[in-house]
Amino acid sequence: MGEIDDAIERADREAFTRQPPKSLKGQIGYLLKQLGSARAVAQEIGVTADSVNRYRRGARKHARADVAAKIDDAVRQRWQPLVRKRRQRQAATTGGITVETRARFGYTAPVGTTDDGRFRRLTVHLPPEYAQRLFDARDAGASDQQMRGIIADGFKEVYFQDGGGRAMGLSDVAINDIDYLDLDF
Repeated sequence: MGEIDDAIERADREAFTRQPPKSLKGQIGYLLKQLGSARAVAQEIGVTADSVNRYRRGARKHARADVAAKIDDAVRQRWQPLVRKRRQRQAATTGGITVETRARFGYTAPVGTTDDGRFRRLTVHLPPEYAQRLFDARDAGASDQQMRGIIADGFKEVYFQDGGGRAMGLSDVAINDIDYLDLDF
């Protein structure tokens, strides 16, 4: 997963209306419901099916730290899919998406102006069409670089060109070195 995909996942998790199960037994029970068998759960988290059954029965109360992290991540990825879809649909139709980042932005600009990239800390609200493009690209398996391009296009239009009010000669914006990036929708 790339930085943009991770940011979308974090934003999705902020929308949960209930918290996922915290106990090992509860988490394994949820994964068994979602995936259907102990073998499928074992393959997902990297243990044996016998270990999964021991966790389910409560014979093992604690998993190794790396396995516990995989279990928690697998549960959170599948938790409340309808809530996630509803929030994404709302962002893509009416709400838009807010991007907060500190990154190096590069430009393609006319002769006589500066096109030196530099770090900027920006918080920009992008219109719903950019949210839709971002979610469609993620669902289609786009690379992190392609999703950066969508966000860069949005920054170009909304922030740098101010919706057509300035910097009309700016033809391309690129997000290069991302220090951090957060999304909210």
